[in-house]
Amino acid sequence: MAVIVQKYGGTSVADLEKIRAIARRVSRTREDGNDMVVVLSAMAGETDRLVQLANSASGGEPDRREYDVLVSSGEQISVSLLAIMLNKMGHRAVSLLGYQVRILTDEAHSNAKILDVETGLISGELKRGGIVVVAGFQGVDGKGNITTLGRGGSDTTAVAIAACLKADFCEIFTDVDGVYTTDPNLYDKARKLKRISYDEMLSLAGAGAKVLQHRSVELAKTYGVPVYVRSSFSEDSGTLVTKEDEEMERGVISGVAYDRDQAKVTVVHVPDKPGIAGRLFTPLSDHNIVVDMIIQNASSEGYTDLTFTVSRKDIGEARRLLDPVAKDMGASRIEYDENISKVSIVGVGMKSQSGVASKMFETLANEGINILMISTSEIKISCVIGAKYTELAVMALHDAFGLEQEP
Repeated sequence: MAVIVQKYGGTSVADLEKIRAIARRVSRTREDGNDMVVVLSAMAGETDRLVQLANSASGGEPDRREYDVLVSSGEQISVSLLAIMLNKMGHRAVSLLGYQVRILTDEAHSNAKILDVETGLISGELKRGGIVVVAGFQGVDGKGNITTLGRGGSDTTAVAIAACLKADFCEIFTDVDGVYTTDPNLYDKARKLKRISYDEMLSLAGAGAKVLQHRSVELAKTYGVPVYVRSSFSEDSGTLVTKEDEEMERGVISGVAYDRDQAKVTVVHVPDKPGIAGRLFTPLSDHNIVVDMIIQNASSEGYTDLTFTVSRKDIGEARRLLDPVAKDMGASRIEYDENISKVSIVGVGMKSQSGVASKMFETLANEGINILMISTSEIKISCVIGAKYTELAVMALHDAFGLEQEP
């Protein structure tokens, strides 16, 4: 008998018929003798509807605590419906919300991080032969306030529960049947991967791939949780996300990712002296705005330009925070550019292969694509480019590195 945690996303629970299909799949897995914990997202479109309500009610800036109370309600509907169906099928099933399980988080509303999962209630239900259906995306802070984990947070809920239960594996069911070499909706030559390392999946997720939430992969790697990415609508085994092995190093590049949710900020003619970068980035950090790529130009006559990227959704808040700071420190001006995207290549084979960066840059140049910023790590190279070139860049890089073919 195995302990299995399954997670189903919004498209998988979009309506009653799809939830019934999940109930039948869960029932089969339980009848095979497995202990089952099922984590659900809200029904497709429901979270967006709730976010829109919050913004309409507040004029665009809802109180973050009340925002979490509102948007977390979507998962309550889906978990109760699945539990009702499983009970109707003759199983003992119970739905649990984040505060009932006690998924403990920090106090960063709308983007909270999980600190601990109290598994006593779940373990007790499993020992009694029950199926536990848990609301994803939500938790509770030390003061008893409802928190949410950010978009895609149900993945993190599932992996965290799997880690704390020491589950045999965690299955992430979505509307795609695995992890591909690039977005199959963008390029029909994308190839499904049978296996991918935690580090590669982390890099792809951080570079914009929407298959798994970045923090869920971090947790899986930290606690050694094998994760299968599978389709809710087929029996395909999907893609296994696991520790690196020699087979994975045969291919230099495993995938091409892109992220349109990017904005570029350039602080022009800022004094080049100690403490300036800290004064700029501290307000962003204090307001949970994540800075991605950072480039500082060479100093000239005691001044420099500092360029970095943030999420496009954060650009308004970043502008509000940075404009007075830049003025106070004597910067000439700040330039904001939302018409960009980030394209990245990822692969553990890069560690032992030379010439990867030059091939990427040459490929983009041949397509007439100008590179605005570059960032590298041991297994990833990212370039910021004009947003209108995103699709062209992804397809050109996919072809240049031969990702259509098995390595």
